[in-house]
Amino acid sequence: MNNNNGAARTSQRRAANIFTLICLGLWALYSSIVEAYVMPGPWSVAVRFFEFFSDFDLIGHMLWSFFHILVAIVVSFTLGFIIALLPFYLWVTTSAVDRRLTPFLNSYSGIGWTLLAVLWFGINDFTVIFAISMVLVPFAIINIREGLHQLDQERLEMGRSFSRGQIKNLSLIIIPSLYPYLFATLRITFGVSWKVALTAELFGGDRGLGFLLNLARQDFDTPLILVVIFIIIIFVYSTERFVFTPLQNSLAEHHAKI
Repeated sequence: MNNNNGAARTSQRRAANIFTLICLGLWALYSSIVEAYVMPGPWSVAVRFFEFFSDFDLIGHMLWSFFHILVAIVVSFTLGFIIALLPFYLWVTTSAVDRRLTPFLNSYSGIGWTLLAVLWFGINDFTVIFAISMVLVPFAIINIREGLHQLDQERLEMGRSFSRGQIKNLSLIIIPSLYPYLFATLRITFGVSWKVALTAELFGGDRGLGFLLNLARQDFDTPLILVVIFIIIIFVYSTERFVFTPLQNSLAEHHAKI
C-alpha cells in the first residue's frame, strides 16, 4: 500500500514538472514573437529577479508590503474578534452584527475602501493598512461567529458552574475551543490580504510592491512587473506550504487526541 502511494506521488510530481516545463516553453515561444515590453522571455525575467534582490530600494518596497499586510492582519483579526464576540455577550447586538454590519462590510469592495481612504487620509501607509483591514474584517467576523455557534454548550455551562468570571471563561474555554476557527481566519486573511494590498498600494500608497508595479507600468518595465508577481506567488506558496500546512496538521493531531 505504501509503495502504491509513493508511486502515485512520484507520478503526480512528474506530471507537475512536465506541466511546468510546457508552460515555460510556451512562455519562451510567445516572448520570441512579440515585443519585449509585451512579454519578456523567461531568461530576462530571471535576470531581473536576481537584480531585484541586489537593489536595496526595491527590497525596501517589498518589506513595506510585508509590513502593511502584517499590521492589517493584526488589526482586522482583533477588530473581527471583538465584533464577533459582541452578540455572544450582548444578544441585543446580534441583528446589528449579523444582518447589518457584516453584510455591508462583506459586500463593499476593496477598491472602494481604497478610494475612500485616499480621500479621507491621503496617500500614505495608513491608507493602505486601513483599506486592507476593512476588506479582511468581515472574513474574521464570519469565521469566528461560526466558531462561536459551534461551541460545546455543555462545556460552557460547566465553565460557568466553576467560575463566574467572564474573562477567565473566555481565556480558558472559549478561545481554546475557537483555535481551529482562529487558525482558519488567519489563513484566509493572509491569502486575501495580498490580493488587496497590491490594489491599495497601487492607488493609495507611496511605497510597497503595488506602488512599484505602478512605476514599472509607467516605465513599460514588464520584467519588473513579472518579478513582483513571482515574488508574491513564491512567498504566499512558501508560507502556505511550510508554515500553515504543518501548523494545521499539528492542530488537527492535537484536537484528535482531545
